[in-house]
Amino acid sequence: MLKPYVELLQTRELRYLFIASIVGRLPIGMCGLAIVLLVQSASSSFTRAGAVTAAYVAGLALVAPALGRIIDRRGPRVVLALCAVAFPSSLGVLLGAVHYGLSASWLFTTAIAAGATFPPITVCIRTYLRQRFARDVVLTTAYSLDSVLIEVMFIAGPMVVALLVWLASPAAAIACAAACAFLGVLLFLRSTAIRGWRTEKRTRSSLLGPLAQPRFIVLVLIFGCYAVAFGLTEIGVAAYAAQINRPALAGVFLGVMSAGSAFGGLAYGSRSWRGPLAGQFALMLAIMGVGLAPLAGPWGTFAFGVFSTLGGIVMAPALIIQSMLVTKTAHAEHATEAFTWSTSALLAGVGIGMALGGALVEQWRAPAAFSAAAIAAWIAAIAAYLLSRR
Repeated sequence: MLKPYVELLQTRELRYLFIASIVGRLPIGMCGLAIVLLVQSASSSFTRAGAVTAAYVAGLALVAPALGRIIDRRGPRVVLALCAVAFPSSLGVLLGAVHYGLSASWLFTTAIAAGATFPPITVCIRTYLRQRFARDVVLTTAYSLDSVLIEVMFIAGPMVVALLVWLASPAAAIACAAACAFLGVLLFLRSTAIRGWRTEKRTRSSLLGPLAQPRFIVLVLIFGCYAVAFGLTEIGVAAYAAQINRPALAGVFLGVMSAGSAFGGLAYGSRSWRGPLAGQFALMLAIMGVGLAPLAGPWGTFAFGVFSTLGGIVMAPALIIQSMLVTKTAHAEHATEAFTWSTSALLAGVGIGMALGGALVEQWRAPAAFSAAAIAAWIAAIAAYLLSRR
């Protein structure tokens, strides 16, 4: 299963690219949970914690396409350098707003600013891989490896948050995420992907960019729909951990879920799959709903951890197929912007899921969030199936 990945990483520049991105993308797995725990510990409200985290995700989702368009036209260097400064600064102001008990408007504004300035390392990598590999088999393996690395971030990130919350406080986790983002961008800027970046010649003049393609719009809506399940699941896990009076375990549960996802991603990317991508996508989303539904049961800690692992197995394959669908649908000149729209749809869905999950767990506790997550995945699966039939 690992042979395709070993062959891919024989190139020194690719090894450095992926290694350099690890530090800068560690906050991907840290910030959502850290903000939830930070605000919830200060306000004792999951509703407010979910809303502030949703504001952070909304900031990223709203601004990322604009950053993607700039990168497509001018390259990534300036954008990454500015984000390396602005993102840690915004998180620092958020910490101050929580510490001094400032109004909710301060919390929402600083959370939006932090999300809007998150360094777009992932979409830069996806665009570079599309430029680098022409063969679908190799590109799928490269996207699989990148998705697995992101899952590693979702394993390591919550674990780091859990450790820092146990040793210090949620504020320490926020500070660690800010430092990792700054250092990671500095390392990434030295990679060959940045020095050899190719700007595609524009052949179409449209303010809508990739959104001028109706099929791409449908894909973006499907991405957002199934991402709602991610946000609901994260809030549900945090609520379950709080209900058993062990809030630090939220990071552990999310970590083992990402471990299952990473295994699934490695398995998917290690072989060629037949059938249309949209059909594969529909199948993975349907299985995801089946995997998330059991989390709503009255399980003990060990059983909940096992079901969390099983529930994550098809998450990375779904994300891999999503990247391939974007590559096959969007034009090369809009590659980075298309990936940012894809990411924005995911993040918007996560934000909606977190906000909805916060309200659900306040009213009906964690099982309600997991049930809603399964339903969101099944709705997205139906939409993907209908798209595959056209």
